[in-house]
Amino acid sequence: MTTQVLNAAHPHHHTRPTLSVGLAINEREILAAQKLRYQIFAEELGARLNPRMPGVDQDIFDPYCEHLVVRDEDTGMIVGTYRILSPNKARAIGAYYSESEFDLTRLQHLRSRMVEIGRSCVHRDHRNGTTIALLWSGLAKYMMQHGYEYLIGCASISMADGGHAATSIYHRLADHLSPIEFRVFPRCRLPMEALRQDMKADVPPLIKGYLRAGAYICGEPAWDPDFNTADLPILMPLSRISARYSKHFIENQR
Repeated sequence: MTTQVLNAAHPHHHTRPTLSVGLAINEREILAAQKLRYQIFAEELGARLNPRMPGVDQDIFDPYCEHLVVRDEDTGMIVGTYRILSPNKARAIGAYYSESEFDLTRLQHLRSRMVEIGRSCVHRDHRNGTTIALLWSGLAKYMMQHGYEYLIGCASISMADGGHAATSIYHRLADHLSPIEFRVFPRCRLPMEALRQDMKADVPPLIKGYLRAGAYICGEPAWDPDFNTADLPILMPLSRISARYSKHFIENQR
């Protein structure tokens, strides 16, 4: 996978750092991505990760995954990442990560064309449209190069308030539910009937971006106690990607 390079405005510097996106090319870059994940998920958001190596987010899926990274070419830092699990590697390990949270039986027929993404995060100094656009561009290139047609993943909403915001957001997004043949079912269901459904909570930017691009929500949220999040099952058929996003992320890869 070739590397795409872009100059981007940086919130704390007058100069414009040179950012590039591509798959991690060695163990050092993978470790840097895993350290960034720990920094954001554990230290910033309070997830209970129980790392085997201090300060490193790593689980049994990591050795099977490819790691898409955004590099700051000026400093050598990894400032954004997505973890990618291909159909072949999912078959090798025996499951997608999402299957720990959802019953994916109805998506069985898509497996040979379905890539799972997860553990997406961006360094706090680079949380601007440019970094996420580079990550999405890198994902589009990966999908096009391998001929895959579906992206799946879990999109998280904080449970800091006990789940009221997550329940309210889910009900507000009912128009984005998938056709019934794509529905999946949470293994640890959020008890939404006991929670408020009318809070004016902000939809997380990543979920908003997925839905604008054309993604489906494939069912009710699952509760992830380690990350203390409500996770929405997201399915993105590339054939549904909106014209605006297709022009930026798909057509440029052809």
